[in-house]
Amino acid sequence: MRLERRLLAIAPLLLVISMAIRTWTIVTGFGNETIDLYVYWALAPHVLDGDLYQVFSPHSPPDFPLPFTYPPFGALVFLPMTWMFWGLAQWSFRLLSVLCLYWIVRVALRLVAGEGWTADAKLWRRRAILWTAVLLWMMPIYHTFEFGQINLVLVAIVLAAMVARDDRVAGAGIGLTAGVKLVPAISGLYFLANRRWGAAAWSIAAFFASVGLGFLVDFDQSKKYWFELLGAADRVGPIATAHNQSLRGALSRTFGYDVGMSWPWVIAAVVSVVLALFALRAAVRASDALIGVLSVQFLGLLLSPISWDHHWVWVAPLLIWLVHARIAPWARNTLLVLWVPVMFWDVIAFQLNRQPTIWTISRPGWLSAIGWAYPAFALVTLVVVAVALKGAARSTEAKNTSKPMNAVG
Repeated sequence: MRLERRLLAIAPLLLVISMAIRTWTIVTGFGNETIDLYVYWALAPHVLDGDLYQVFSPHSPPDFPLPFTYPPFGALVFLPMTWMFWGLAQWSFRLLSVLCLYWIVRVALRLVAGEGWTADAKLWRRRAILWTAVLLWMMPIYHTFEFGQINLVLVAIVLAAMVARDDRVAGAGIGLTAGVKLVPAISGLYFLANRRWGAAAWSIAAFFASVGLGFLVDFDQSKKYWFELLGAADRVGPIATAHNQSLRGALSRTFGYDVGMSWPWVIAAVVSVVLALFALRAAVRASDALIGVLSVQFLGLLLSPISWDHHWVWVAPLLIWLVHARIAPWARNTLLVLWVPVMFWDVIAFQLNRQPTIWTISRPGWLSAIGWAYPAFALVTLVVVAVALKGAARSTEAKNTSKPMNAVG
């Protein structure tokens, strides 16, 4: 506690230092071009030219021309950014991403703190600043800045939407983010588990509105995306490169070929769904909104054909939950021991430096095992959450039932 008080006292300074060092490493390192952001900035205007899915980013790597991989609605969302010159767009987006990270931390801490946030808001706000400074060193977040990805923006919107009380706000937030990038659509499972039928309905309506807007702007390009390109995972990127931390990527590296949706993937997917549902049910019964949200998002990352390592920024609120939530020590310690090393040591770069090319699927056994880090730990997390929260729910129910008996006695 004494150490925490000292760190909280200098939390703003630590945040400034973290931002300065991370900015320097990004600008002087590989990510100085923020190549993914350049895809959005350079190609989004083509949604108005009718050739959105026929062009490639001029700043693509030599071994993989980068296309626009999101639905037409995603290009429309990026259009305002293209009105800026490149340098302004680049730095504005970085600043927006930092603000979104801080927002994610605040929402996560408020969910964990509950009434404690109101009782000592100044303490929790200081913790939010400190956590933001620390999480800038988490590898998925660093790579999000390095590549200029939209992960933090989407996570901020999705997290806020999933826990919003107003069904219209919750549903619209999820539906529109799914219209930009499909994976957030998995969030509807959380609404169903909590019997928020209105939010689920609004999310479906908002999603189809985004699809409809895309067809209205360019029917042919929308038709091409939804009926030709939607299932083309190899167009998004090489399935088996170490960057891909989905079940399909891990299984493909292990088997030595792209498993697609064949029996290895089906078995792994079924196991993942079952574990996620158990974890989600335990979270709902324990009234733990944050870990319920994370259980659903982890399932989405596991099932998606491609989940780049920087998509795993959802581990950031998990770390906050592990440190601050009232859970069994064995559960907290187990998951921290697993996640902290792979989150703050660049295990992805370690693998990338040892793969012949991004297109080489087969890996030596030990390298394939390391390539399971994110999906394997996600599966373990779902198991631990289901078991730990089930025990917590039983304890809560026992206390609730014992109170009336004691009162009567």
